[in-house]
Amino acid sequence: MKEDEQQQENDGSGGIKGLFERIGQAISGEPRDRVELMDVLRDAQRRELFDIDAQAMLEGVLQVSEMQVRDIMIPRGQMVVIRREANLDEVLAQAIESGHSRFPVIGENRDEVVGVVLAKDLLRYFAEGQTGGGFNVSEYLRPASFIPESKRLNVLLSDFRESRNHMAIVVDEYGGVSGLVTIEDVLEQIVGDIDDETDIEDEEGDIHRHSDKRFTIRALMPVETFNDAMDAEFSNEEFDTIGGLVTHAFGHLPRRNESVTMNGYRFRVLRADGRRIHLLEVHTPKPVETKPEQKD
Repeated sequence: MKEDEQQQENDGSGGIKGLFERIGQAISGEPRDRVELMDVLRDAQRRELFDIDAQAMLEGVLQVSEMQVRDIMIPRGQMVVIRREANLDEVLAQAIESGHSRFPVIGENRDEVVGVVLAKDLLRYFAEGQTGGGFNVSEYLRPASFIPESKRLNVLLSDFRESRNHMAIVVDEYGGVSGLVTIEDVLEQIVGDIDDETDIEDEEGDIHRHSDKRFTIRALMPVETFNDAMDAEFSNEEFDTIGGLVTHAFGHLPRRNESVTMNGYRFRVLRADGRRIHLLEVHTPKPVETKPEQKD
């Protein structure tokens, strides 16, 4: 038994090297193009040479090399930004409301990105014992990285690693800002959605409260339940779930970070795949006091 285990360790079959060796063994004849290579990978998975998660990541790596920044960027209109003239209260409200850790700082408009501020840098202000009256966003600016829409994701990922930046501002051919992209956006194309502490765990029910006007909800939440919880009046005649209602409002299957407003309620897609929405962020038009099925 030990000899078998030693042999397995020596030939690399228990690690990454073994995975690629088994892929090589599965390929009978060299694939002529990427489509044939994908077919080979799927056939190898069906023969259980590696599991479905490994297959998904391998396909993700191949797809990333073909994708451009414009395919996954957060559009300009959906960027959460901070104005250069913002006072401390405005900056803190923006940071708390969005839950992000990095923010582009703009001048007169979104085409004038003067830098990036990190939420953790704001802690220095309080650690130094200063008061809100002397706060100046410009003192905490870090240089912004600008990239073209046409940049390949595999090249961008390499640049992120070398520069240690986690966010880049995307510009169009005329130099105008068209959006932003983060390292998480790129990695999710390979490994799938990366959950964080703001996502709802299975045991938490359909609603997670962030503030009295901001919530995270499951897209499969029944419209009637949403209405009761959020003091809303959406019709459930055509759609049973809030996800179906939101998808209809978009007019297409939305991608992550796309948003739409209905009856004063703003819905932002937090998680979705090629078939349906999974998770939504909701901003209500007025404070909501109590929530059925809610777990803080």
